[in-house]
Amino acid sequence: MIRPPAGRGLDNKYRLMLCFRMHTNITRRHGLLALPALLLGACATGADAPGMAFTFRDGIGRRAAGPMMWNYADPLGNIPRADRQSWWRTSHSVDSYSRLDEILPARLSRRGDTPAPWQRTPREPDIAYMGAPALGAGRHRLADYMDRNPATGLLVAQDDVIQLERYQYGRSDTQRMTSFSMAKTVIAMMVGIAVADGRIVSLDAPAEAYAPTLRGLEYGATPLRHLLTMSSGVQFREEYDGNDDTARLSRATIGQQSAGGAAALSQFNTRIAAPGARWYYASSETYVLAVVLRAAVRMPIADYFADRIWRPIGAEADASWLIDRSGLEVGYMGLQATLRDYAKLGLLMARGGRVGQRAVIPAEWVSEMTRMHISPGRVGRFYGYGYQTWIFPQDDGSFAFLGVRGQTIFVHPASRLVMVHTAVRPDPRDPGGADATAFWRGVRATLG
Repeated sequence: MIRPPAGRGLDNKYRLMLCFRMHTNITRRHGLLALPALLLGACATGADAPGMAFTFRDGIGRRAAGPMMWNYADPLGNIPRADRQSWWRTSHSVDSYSRLDEILPARLSRRGDTPAPWQRTPREPDIAYMGAPALGAGRHRLADYMDRNPATGLLVAQDDVIQLERYQYGRSDTQRMTSFSMAKTVIAMMVGIAVADGRIVSLDAPAEAYAPTLRGLEYGATPLRHLLTMSSGVQFREEYDGNDDTARLSRATIGQQSAGGAAALSQFNTRIAAPGARWYYASSETYVLAVVLRAAVRMPIADYFADRIWRPIGAEADASWLIDRSGLEVGYMGLQATLRDYAKLGLLMARGGRVGQRAVIPAEWVSEMTRMHISPGRVGRFYGYGYQTWIFPQDDGSFAFLGVRGQTIFVHPASRLVMVHTAVRPDPRDPGGADATAFWRGVRATLG
């Protein structure tokens, strides 16, 4: 077995060695005719090779390979199947991120009987963009983007018209892709509906007022408003290094190593700032909101979501939510849906929470969610922050649902433009993620 040099990434020498091994194995097994398409995809690095061609049917582009295949496939180009022990590994992420609800415990949100129809443009728009320096600056197009980014799916829609839809690594439009932290924004959408329903009366009330099981915890004493803006002041380290508080929360919840709810949160109980005084991104704060939401609406979050959002937007397929041992939808991650249905969530927000003449989410709440409560200067990142929602720094009304490793919904309400992007970026802090934002700028310049 060829292994990369210790302590180093996949340098060019190792890539060439792996591609040669794939060449040798495939030649022995299938003969020379099997080589060209697969090897171009398997050995592509974006700048080095164009990858195998997309095939199109019903306006949807698909291909079996993708860039950096050495990260995601065996030497014969096969995508390995994930299980509960391997789902988080980069080598198994193509499979696991497209069926995580089959690997981990989950609850369905059922679609309605009459999905809302899409229209589809007869020809993909010619989108040009200025590439992110991390992947090579300069002018690029859609084909370049797919060849240099490990996107499993990419969809752009404007109003009810799909402008482009593509999948690689053998993924398809029927698979439910995992959201990671995009789910946080959806939890905030439901908190707003619960406020409108009178189930949550005041954002200035502490979490324990709605979820008595949180009494005695610092999170329980935190007002909902500061949980919504990630400014609870409770100590939590989210660095994705495998040993941080995020890993501990994950093991306690989706790993079902605790009873869930307050039991999962009790390990994070040190206050280091007053509520509202300090911003720090913490998945635990969304988990507290999920505990509050479940207690306030008195039904599973997956059912509330289906009743109040999923069926009203006319979703095509069922969605799912990962759950902890108590049956609580964890909320900080773990929504699974198809790309077209994710796009409908984005369009709902772009339209101020309305579906036709029906107000699914109060317009005032959508405005509060997508207003910059925390500036980029305080956040210390490119974006500002609203209610569980990332706000573009130019503050022109555009915003994003963001999830680790490349899961994204970008929304520009003024042009009713939405981009959905799912990916298997190998590094949680992958600098290549800036290329998705750069491509979005190209989408807006072309269609906005």
